[in-house]
Amino acid sequence: MTNAHADLLARIGSRDAVVGIIGLGYVGLPLALAFAKAGFPVLGFDINASRVALLNEGRTGLRHIPDAPLAESIAAGRFEATGDFDRLAEPDAILICVPTPLTAQREPDLSFVAASANQIARALRPNQLVVLESTTWPGTTAEIVRPILEAGGLRSGETLFLAYSPEREDPGNADYGTRDIPKIVGGDGPAALELALALYGAAVERCVPVGSLATAEAVKLTENIFRSVNIALVNELKLIYDAMGIDVWEVIEAAKTKPFGFMPFYPGPGLGGHCIPIDPFYLTWKAREYEIATRFIELAGEINTAMPRHVVSRLAEALDRRFGRGLNGARVLVLGLAYKKNVDDTRESASLRLVELIEARGGSVAFHDPHVPVIPPTREHMGLAGRSSLPLDADILAGFDAVLIATDHDAVDYALVASHARLVVDTRNACARAGADMTNVVKA
Repeated sequence: MTNAHADLLARIGSRDAVVGIIGLGYVGLPLALAFAKAGFPVLGFDINASRVALLNEGRTGLRHIPDAPLAESIAAGRFEATGDFDRLAEPDAILICVPTPLTAQREPDLSFVAASANQIARALRPNQLVVLESTTWPGTTAEIVRPILEAGGLRSGETLFLAYSPEREDPGNADYGTRDIPKIVGGDGPAALELALALYGAAVERCVPVGSLATAEAVKLTENIFRSVNIALVNELKLIYDAMGIDVWEVIEAAKTKPFGFMPFYPGPGLGGHCIPIDPFYLTWKAREYEIATRFIELAGEINTAMPRHVVSRLAEALDRRFGRGLNGARVLVLGLAYKKNVDDTRESASLRLVELIEARGGSVAFHDPHVPVIPPTREHMGLAGRSSLPLDADILAGFDAVLIATDHDAVDYALVASHARLVVDTRNACARAGADMTNVVKA
């Protein structure tokens, strides 16, 4: 153990080490609060000046993260947000929590990771721990981040410590928060691994060390590919069973009573969020380097990507059967813009794609979402930005030809929806679970 390594380990143990976090969104902010609660001083970095100001006022701006822990951390002097990246020399440990989206060509976009690494490199001093948390293909930390950080003369494992620990956040999950979710940790050598384990071990209940950076990177991809493939399976089963007149939701409820050998996954209108629609394609892209076909993963992606079109076709069919007309000229109310229930996150939401597909076929669309008052700007759906959520009452429901349930928020009264809507197309089984009158409800 070098003196530098021992000193940093001691500072982590005494909670004197300053933790820097780049990216204060859905991943970075909960992590920052976890470290602040554990007693570390935390310096958060974000390029969004308005977000920095909001956080320093003690407001998270995220529905599923309450303001109180943030305000308490600020009052205790353990949290500060800044847009000044020249201050990256101050933290002893820097955690990178920035987006890793796909390009328009469905290839990995590591521009945010590279930009963060370059910002760190400009301020880097000896004996800092740098950890990448952003989801990415195996090899990114060693092949992209390490060369950028070492360009100034520092060497990983000697005067710089580098690790990878994938974020595993599940926004809106009431059972598992940042502290409760085991932390996978891979280090660039034993010294970096020991430091990263000590750091995360002070803030979360359990750490799981793995043998390399690439193994840690592969763990996160494996988790989300598993979900993507199984969601694709139940989406395909939904199509098959629907053609047979069988309710796939009833099948799943019965199948999950088996105490072994089955794990329930549920169909929906398409995938959304920052992980499952994107992460599998990081591995398929990297696999091409090894001349390996990823047919299973890509097939799952094709099935899940096709679901919005299937839902719109079911909607058009239901309108035709009920009113003798299709989508052209129909007024449709979409319930739920967020990608999953009880959050305000619209990233990659299938609901946005549903709106575009309906309007492309001549329908007019409004929406209600108790957590998304206004559609935010997104790279893929700029034409929808600025639309506002309608209130939900009997008169409004009756004024639409159809109500399409795309996200099953708990705050919505589905009995009210089923009672007053002329037609309900339910992609989440929300009405049946609520015990609503199913007379005007079609499952899709």
